[in-house]
Amino acid sequence: MLYVSENGDRWSLIQDSASGRAFVRHRPNLPSGGQASDIELGEFLARGGMGPEKQVLLRLIGGLAETTNPTSGAGD
Repeated sequence: MLYVSENGDRWSLIQDSASGRAFVRHRPNLPSGGQASDIELGEFLARGGMGPEKQVLLRLIGGLAETTNPTSGAGD
């Protein structure tokens, strides 16, 4: 689960085991219909705004990225 909003909407990061494809699944709260939708990662990140669900995903991606020493040269 990436994020659960105050109104009950849920966002999850999903990986399809057959294809390896990763996407965000948005499941709205029941009063909104509760019908889940799958959103490709690129589309999710390209959408306007910086809602908390996007901020959580960006922090997760940032945590996976390698860190480098800014004073080291290429090839270190």
